[in-house]
This record gives sequence, structure tokens and C-alpha cells, in this order.
Amino acid sequence: MGSLLVLTAQGAVQLLIAGLLLGAGLPLVFALGIRSLAWAEGGKAERSRAQPRPVGKFLAWLCFGVVIVGIVVGLLIIISSGLGLEVEFRGILPTLTRED
Repeated sequence: MGSLLVLTAQGAVQLLIAGLLLGAGLPLVFALGIRSLAWAEGGKAERSRAQPRPVGKFLAWLCFGVVIVGIVVGLLIIISSGLGLEVEFRGILPTLTRED
């Protein structure tokens, strides 16, 4: 009985973490990318002599890249399960293997 409770709690914690990362994390990173673009332009739109910040554009595109990678990996997992494949992460890149 105790081990079942522990397994249930572990599954609930994993689901909570995945929900926070994918459910709220990707939109948060996208919002940070939008904010970085605004910061890169030099602040408020009313100011005519705002100094551009190239670092802001780099940070914005880095955030957008993270969001795109998250979307592509999510689609890869969904599509591969429909084709009878499984996604495994060995290192950085995901690999597709046949389900046994």
C-alpha cells in the first residue's frame, strides 16, 4: 500500500512539473522574448532618440528558439506515438525507436 502511494505521488509530481514547464513555461519564455524585443528597440515608443540594444535582439531570438524547439519536440512526441514509435533522449537530440 505504501509503495503504491509513493508511485502515485511521484507521478503527480512529474505531471505537475511537466504542466508547469510546458503549460506555463513556453508562453513565459515567449513573453520574455517579446519583452526583449521591446527592450532592444530602446524603451518607450514615444522617445525618438532611444538607443538600440543588440543584446536585446539576441536574447529575444534565443527565447523564440527555445519556444520553437519545445513545440517541435512536443509535436514529434505526439506524431511518433501515433506511428508506433517512441522518442528517447540520449544526449541532446531525440531519437525515434520502435515500441516493443
